[in-house]
Amino acid sequence: MSPENILLDPDFGSEFDDDFEIIENPDDPALPAGRYLDRELSWLAFNQRVLELAEDTTLPVLERANFLAIFASNLDEFFMVRVAGLKRRILTGLAVPTNIGRSPEDALADISAAAHALQQRHARVYQDLVKPDLAAAGVHIVTWDSLAESDRDRLADYFSLQIFPVLMPLAVDPAHPFPYISGLSLNLSVRVRNTKTGKEEFARLKVPQVIPRFIRVDETENPRQVRFIALEDLIANHLGHLFPGMEILDTHVFRVTRNEDVEVDEDETENLIQALEKELLRRRFGPPIRLEITEDMDPVTLELIVRELDVTEQEVYRLPAPLDLSGLFGLGRLERPDLRYPKRVPVTALELQPTEPNAKPDIFKAIARQDVMVHHPYESFATSVQAFLEQAAADPHVLAIKQTLYRTSGDSPIVESLIAAAEAGKQVLALVEIKARFDEQANITWARKLEKAGVHVVYGLVGLKTHCKLALVIRREKNVLRHYSHIGTGNYNPKTSRIYEDYGLFTADDQVGKDLTRLFNELSGYAIEKKFKRLLVAPLHLRNGLLKRIALEAANAAKGLPSGIRIKVNSIVDEAIIDALYRASQAGVPIQIWVRGICALKPGEPGLSENITVRSILGRYLEHSRIFSFVNGGETQTFIGSADMMHRNLDRRVEALVSLSRPEHLAQVAHNFDLAMDDSTSSWTLSADGEWTRNSTDGDGKPRNDLQDLVMDEVTRRRRRTGLAR
Repeated sequence: MSPENILLDPDFGSEFDDDFEIIENPDDPALPAGRYLDRELSWLAFNQRVLELAEDTTLPVLERANFLAIFASNLDEFFMVRVAGLKRRILTGLAVPTNIGRSPEDALADISAAAHALQQRHARVYQDLVKPDLAAAGVHIVTWDSLAESDRDRLADYFSLQIFPVLMPLAVDPAHPFPYISGLSLNLSVRVRNTKTGKEEFARLKVPQVIPRFIRVDETENPRQVRFIALEDLIANHLGHLFPGMEILDTHVFRVTRNEDVEVDEDETENLIQALEKELLRRRFGPPIRLEITEDMDPVTLELIVRELDVTEQEVYRLPAPLDLSGLFGLGRLERPDLRYPKRVPVTALELQPTEPNAKPDIFKAIARQDVMVHHPYESFATSVQAFLEQAAADPHVLAIKQTLYRTSGDSPIVESLIAAAEAGKQVLALVEIKARFDEQANITWARKLEKAGVHVVYGLVGLKTHCKLALVIRREKNVLRHYSHIGTGNYNPKTSRIYEDYGLFTADDQVGKDLTRLFNELSGYAIEKKFKRLLVAPLHLRNGLLKRIALEAANAAKGLPSGIRIKVNSIVDEAIIDALYRASQAGVPIQIWVRGICALKPGEPGLSENITVRSILGRYLEHSRIFSFVNGGETQTFIGSADMMHRNLDRRVEALVSLSRPEHLAQVAHNFDLAMDDSTSSWTLSADGEWTRNSTDGDGKPRNDLQDLVMDEVTRRRRRTGLAR
């Protein structure tokens, strides 16, 4: 998954839970029917919030173009996984009612109606707002028809030398069946007439993905005034080279989205990697679930494509050109910092600074002094997590390193550190989750590279994905083995750490170390059954641990004791958790929920949830951390970790939350939550009817505060107060 896709962590893990079952709760007369919001429409509302950022003229225009690309990429994944899964279950007769009791067929119709409207709005935002504003800033996306003859001649040479040799036109006739159309590829439908026989023919031409989507028109490299032409537009105007002796009658662009989810029955296979690789090959041939066409496509061509792809009218999306605006990611290479967010440089966490001038930082000494919490991307991943593992690999006193890897970068220094440690003779265990959606092949490659270096590679437990973010270093100090642990909310990925907001805790606490030792032993052995001291671990204990703490807040409120709940997640769908929050609200507990994506909880409903507030914040960074905080009668208890409140996280994944112990860390998390929920901070607020209202300006039209700017400024000021340079 592209790192530019900063608002849909493919986990972006993906936001999609492909289990449609509802967790049935005991009848509770205090909780009315119809108390959940539709999760699919809630996800589409999330993507609408992304689109609203593209509409926001106060944002730099290249960032707005980026949000258009993010919206498109998000929606692709939603169709490939969520819509595809629902359609598959309908066809097989396995679908059950949705979380609000809608039939699968009705749910699909609701999704289609909302998605059609959103895609039309997306196209209008590009045509009417972003494209003109790009042009006003000197970045022009032009059509072939608007070009001067000199420009056309220059592009004709470029086409002949750089594009023509790569193209592969495929005829459709009795000797050439309709070709396979790969998912998410751009294609040209071409109708031609044989000038000798007069017979009309059809051909398909795939727009090559190995060539930039937008081609520079100008010879000059001046970034202040640039013109681009869409690759498909350039190809469409040179079809005579591909079909000599033919009259070009019509050409249109179309694009297919396929079911690209992967299913492996782990109970029926002896070799998970081989089975997964076989499924990855099949992924390319999943059934179509969406057909995007340009709005000028003629009926003859449309009828042929619809028939051959076997799609329904509901699955056809007729849109203005250009299709697939994820291609706007390519504009990111432009050297126009004036059209982007101001550059922000992550700082090194104060506790990880060297204590002496010109001294080399000693991460282990720093962690041994006290727990260290880092907040990315405001604080550097390279000088914290990456340095921790690099020092562990090189340190002769380190005996063992154990780590989970869910998603990492293609040139991962994290993996290289594990390899270096193994080659130095240390015991190294890497739990590689090869079922991480859309990263399966990359993780298989890493797993094999690690194995070759002598790393003990395991793939977790049958039937469970390992999603927790854990690293454990065993170090000998004065003949005593000491545990150094890292528990995070985000992946061990240096690239996404620069755009994903996450927390990570480093600790030498012996109890945490023992908890992680047991957890790693169980992950490399057999099922998780033990309870832990400072961790809450799914699938066996996390939900119950949270439900117990929510119930305690309700009991404290009933007794007149201090109470309150704060939760920050990417998604909240789990019915048991939502119902517990409703009961706590009814007991008078003030509840604040900070959610990026899906929210199936209805806030502000009289008699049910009037004490619950739900906010969402989107911006330059992806809000990715998960936080669970409970007032606990005045002794605040706060956890950070990897789990969202979804069925898959609580029931079918290994997740871990760790409790914070330092008062400074509790205060920092609480302060950031205060900023997020403050009315002076720009955000979206959810109402009981499922509508999100953006609060970006005050009553006088003045922009509200940007949370991420506030946090970065505070981190920078903390450094300056200590006398440390940037």
